[in-house]
Amino acid sequence: MDAFYASIEQRDFPHLKGQPIAVGGSSDRGVVAAASYEARKYGVRSAMPVKTALKKCPHLILTPPRFKVYKEVSKIIHSIFHEYTHLVEPLSLDEAFLDVTEPLLGPASATLIAKEIRKRIFDETQLTASAGISYNKFLAKVCSDVNKPNGQFVLPPEKATDFIAELPIKRFFGIGKVTAAKLHDMGVNTGADLLKMERSDLVRNFGKAGGYFYNICRGIDLREVNPTRIRKSVGAERTFETDITNAEELHHRLKGIVEKTLSHMERINARGKTITVKVKYADFEQQTRSKTYANYLDLSYLVYTQAAELLDTYSDQFHRGIRLLGMSFTNLNLHERNTPVQLTIDF
Repeated sequence: MDAFYASIEQRDFPHLKGQPIAVGGSSDRGVVAAASYEARKYGVRSAMPVKTALKKCPHLILTPPRFKVYKEVSKIIHSIFHEYTHLVEPLSLDEAFLDVTEPLLGPASATLIAKEIRKRIFDETQLTASAGISYNKFLAKVCSDVNKPNGQFVLPPEKATDFIAELPIKRFFGIGKVTAAKLHDMGVNTGADLLKMERSDLVRNFGKAGGYFYNICRGIDLREVNPTRIRKSVGAERTFETDITNAEELHHRLKGIVEKTLSHMERINARGKTITVKVKYADFEQQTRSKTYANYLDLSYLVYTQAAELLDTYSDQFHRGIRLLGMSFTNLNLHERNTPVQLTIDF
């Protein structure tokens, strides 16, 4: 979808049409959840602190998120997807991979199906969508950004090599800012540069991801569209109005975050083996600490004790000021729904 949250706000509130808007926190400590295309012209992006966004665009209009509305619109969009194929792999509320090799509906052409789906979405939601069409997930994802907003781009196999060679590293799906910066330092700026790298060098520098990078610059991505992709983590976090340096206050805030996470876990009937605590300092440096247990943890008050112990490992850094605190569970048991598991808590 094109600027999904922001587009819904502009649809529902006509006075916002054509205006630079950002969905997110209204305070200086808030973060932009989505920005309209008008705001993006000024450099406003999602995940950007509101304070920074306002510096880039002083006349930016801030609007609070309405996630209930976004989820309802998402249901409509995903129901349209499922009319054309059962092989739908959601990436988020507003994005998904579709395998239309054998479509349930529509013409036997991925290009025409994408065009038809985009029209259906607009007719039913008055929102625009963009699509990327190619022979694997990596290329389809990259192509979906080429003709945004309200467009689509098709990349057939015979043109993939040239397309990838010219693609800037920062536009490679799966390569974030930190990795892109590291690759730039190594002299890798485009797909053509990445193609020159040895697999062993990439794996040595980037671990398992290095093998992925080696393949995608060659147009190789064998991942199937997975309609039953298992959730990998459950968590919650909080950005504070002012930086916190006091240990007692941080523990108090952590307790609320743990309770929220446990509520999520109970709702989806999940258990996890790994607890992670994340902090972001006043200077925006981010760190995480984790502990993995042999068995799935019982969701009791003792989970807070384990999280608090991880938080205490940062205690010598509290003086720097903590602007964000979060915790999450990973190594979940969602793939073992039908298998009895032993619940425990390590002391």
